[in-house]
Amino acid sequence: MTDLSKYAVSGTEIALRVTPKASRNAIVEGETGLRAYVTVVPEDGKANAAVQKMLAKNLGVARTRLTLIRGAQARDKVFRLD
Repeated sequence: MTDLSKYAVSGTEIALRVTPKASRNAIVEGETGLRAYVTVVPEDGKANAAVQKMLAKNLGVARTRLTLIRGAQARDKVFRLD
């Protein structure tokens, strides 16, 4: 599990690139920013929900505090921590 506690500040916008149908669930912090890998398919918001749940767990906050503000249909997403 990646420690993302430095992002756990109210009002922070967290940008990440999502790879659906990956072989494992993971969030990786690299030179180009955050990348999320989820095993679920990108249909009916399943991948978005999986990313939200995994991001909340890594941040140490409740899932309901994260709001998807951009990228519902795209690989590049931005979540806001409320």
